[in-house]
Amino acid sequence: MKTIEYRRLFPLFALVLLGACALGPNYKRPAVDTPEGYRFALNQATNSIGDLPWWEVFKDPALQDLIYAALTNNYDIKQAVARVEQARQQVTVARSPLFPQVGYSGDIGRGKNALFNVPTPQNGVTTSSTQVNANALWEIDLWGRIRRLTEAAQANYLASDEARRGVIITLISDVATAYFSLLQFDQEIQIEIAATNAYAGSLRIFNDRLINGVASKLETDRAAAALANAAALIPQLQIQIASTENQISVLLGRNPGPVRRGSLTNQPPLPVDVPAGLPSALLQRRPDILASEQSLVAANANIGASFANFFPQIGLTTFFGKVSPELSAFTSGSTTAWNVGATVAGPLFQGGRLLAEYRGSKARFEEAKAAYELTIVNAMQEVSSALISREKLAETAIYDAQAVTALTSAVQVSTERYLNGKSSYFEVLQAQQELYPTQRALALTQANELISVVTLYKALGGGWDTPVEQSQASR
Repeated sequence: MKTIEYRRLFPLFALVLLGACALGPNYKRPAVDTPEGYRFALNQATNSIGDLPWWEVFKDPALQDLIYAALTNNYDIKQAVARVEQARQQVTVARSPLFPQVGYSGDIGRGKNALFNVPTPQNGVTTSSTQVNANALWEIDLWGRIRRLTEAAQANYLASDEARRGVIITLISDVATAYFSLLQFDQEIQIEIAATNAYAGSLRIFNDRLINGVASKLETDRAAAALANAAALIPQLQIQIASTENQISVLLGRNPGPVRRGSLTNQPPLPVDVPAGLPSALLQRRPDILASEQSLVAANANIGASFANFFPQIGLTTFFGKVSPELSAFTSGSTTAWNVGATVAGPLFQGGRLLAEYRGSKARFEEAKAAYELTIVNAMQEVSSALISREKLAETAIYDAQAVTALTSAVQVSTERYLNGKSSYFEVLQAQQELYPTQRALALTQANELISVVTLYKALGGGWDTPVEQSQASR
């Protein structure tokens, strides 16, 4: 009869649990002041380069191979994936108290004057005791404490997954940036080799003219110094090349080694206009913004969980087992023991701890809210800065190219004038000393122009939402 009555109670408790509302505020996304368009955007198109897969943005085959290898083997991604799995399992840990917690226990012993189930010694009698039982405890989440904790854990899991996507974006950006820097160093070392050869040729001419008494030793010494200065830059560039190759190797998850690559002058042309899209779309694309919002969701849920601590915790407990003073009687029906009951526990006086925890959770929410809003502002700033860099570097590249063309002609004219005796060597030297640094400046600008596209692509949150397998199949 009692068993039937208890069975009737469980549906009632279930209805109470399902009908109960979780205490605390439900999450509502804060109102964010987003501009209608990005500053320095040439047009306000709805499409964005951030929506493109990375292989449609970076079309250099060698760079594509490097990015694919990095996405497959990079250790930062492996760590991020492991952190996501940890957070995912924590959701189950937080949600588990919603279900009955079932366990078992047992003990067996023999002793003299042992205090098994009586409050006094047993007059020197040696006795045995055996106990085996199964027990269950189920907390009725009437106030939503467990559900709020589960909500917070779920938000933390989603935040960790967004952080993983952020690692992917950063990885693609780092590989592309290092790759273009490597091409820049390659181009610069070619310029310095050409400069060294040119200065060496000039030195031979001056030595011959010095022997014949046509040139002065001053001219010869200046040519020798120019040759040495140009040659000294080559080892420095070789150091930068080796360091950048090592950096790329680490990003690829392998030991330092050479990196297969193309050249700066043979890069696929950049589009004239790189659309940025609408700022409102950035809130749904950038992983750091999404991760910051999930942290805000978790902070909001923790307010409800801390508020629920003011109310009593109600639970059901059950016990069923065998208890016997003698092992031989353990299997008899008289040794059966069971119990079904309800528990309630609540705070009366905690010295202000619960109130402080509640106020602290509200303060953490305000902190998370400010961090979320700051993340959005920083994202807008990064996009705007990338847009202006992209635009102005394109202009700079045009002027640098014009300067290189003019100085190349100046070197040819001054050399001819010198050989014909119409000018001194200083005119030739001045033209050469202006040409080669300008050529290096052009190489730097061209690399920075490519890197500005990488920076814009990263700022727009592009590149994370395509599986590695699909990227390999689409190449």
